Amino acid sequence: MVANRGEIACRVIRTAKKLGIPTLAVYSEADATAPHVALADESVCIGPPPVAQSYLSIEKLVSVAKSHGVTAVHPGYGLLSENEGFARALAAAGITFVGPSPEVLEAFGDKIKARHVARAAGVSPPPGTDGPIAIDDAETLAKEAERIGYPLLVKAAGGGGGIGMQVVTKDKQLAKAVASCSDRGRSAFGDPRVYLERYVTSPKHIEVQVLCDGHGNAVTVGERECSMQRRHQKIIEEAPSAAPFFEGEQGAARRAALHEAALGIVTSVGYRGAGTVEFVASESGELFFLEVNARLQVEHCVTEMCSGLDLVEEQLRIAAGLPISTAARRKAHAIALQGHSIEARVYAEDPARHFAPQPGHLEKLTWPAPRPWLRVEAGYTEGMDVTPYYDPMLAKLVVHGDTRHQAIERLDEVLAESSIRLVGAAGLATTNLSFCRQLLASSAFVDATYDTSFAEALAKGTR
Repeated sequence: MVANRGEIACRVIRTAKKLGIPTLAVYSEADATAPHVALADESVCIGPPPVAQSYLSIEKLVSVAKSHGVTAVHPGYGLLSENEGFARALAAAGITFVGPSPEVLEAFGDKIKARHVARAAGVSPPPGTDGPIAIDDAETLAKEAERIGYPLLVKAAGGGGGIGMQVVTKDKQLAKAVASCSDRGRSAFGDPRVYLERYVTSPKHIEVQVLCDGHGNAVTVGERECSMQRRHQKIIEEAPSAAPFFEGEQGAARRAALHEAALGIVTSVGYRGAGTVEFVASESGELFFLEVNARLQVEHCVTEMCSGLDLVEEQLRIAAGLPISTAARRKAHAIALQGHSIEARVYAEDPARHFAPQPGHLEKLTWPAPRPWLRVEAGYTEGMDVTPYYDPMLAKLVVHGDTRHQAIERLDEVLAESSIRLVGAAGLATTNLSFCRQLLASSAFVDATYDTSFAEALAKGTR
């Protein structure tokens, strides 16, 4: 069973079919005509559109899995993919969760615990508080903020996807930011705890793909550059990172140390599965541990395009108790990826209005013609509605080139060929297709000097 929706559900089902594994899709009433429903061997409606009553209902999902003889559940990304309660409920029902153990999910799902795990493995996170901080203790807040230094980040302990995170540049903003992040953490994750962390100026977001099985194999499969973001969520990702601080002999040593640190963190807790160890890098290339995403990432495709691996297949092998593939094991000493891959996330959102979601009806939806170097990972088809209930990502366009320059040209080409007519309640709605092309054409992207603030600044006209 694929306990997810949209393009990632389609992605998992395709690999399962390739391996001869029957699939069961689940869907809400809003997704009755979604591609993943038709692609699976069987499908079951699990409730109304709100995620709390459908895709986030552990009780419903486990009940459907049991009644349909499901032996394994792939959670995709987002939703319940890192929820230890879901993993435990499946285990209690004798069903395999395709992912790490509940204990590992718990350790990395709590950002404060994850910082302690990294430190124990000899990897430093950015300076910050050692534990959660009381939101109503003004004196302690002020002292800790002064010790850490401004600018700093207020972060929800159970957060993810940029939710419950705010940059604070002066003491007058601190109390309001702490209260806001606590509220967001409570509403989104049921966890009001927050902590403080130094904000790395001009930060780059670099992440390392890992694969660990139960047979002593633990490998990295290159790194990804994910610094083109809005609201702390990614828009364009590429592999490998072209950051200037990875150039030359010193850069090669920094890259090797990055991969070693990533493996040290996950192997210290007996990690099993695919995962991503995320780092934040300063302009000079100083790297700090950020978090572990104990699941498949949205941007896993760029790693697949450069490595030739099927990461979903590796996940299923590990979950079945098999070792990772021979091809994956060969990556243990082959950090460099082949060529360059870039992915653009196509969203129904308006960059000129703070990236506001744009629900509406997809009157026209045309993707580029197939190419050997192109992947179109789509969760919508022409005629469907983009509802306000879910993330407004329509698709991912992923290209590969022999060089980064070629990959940029190819991605711009396929973005130009894509055509979307989205009609909302007030008329024509907007997507980010042209904005993605604007990002690709910017000198900061071409030179690989962009940081996590670049996309928002460009949208505002300040870059």
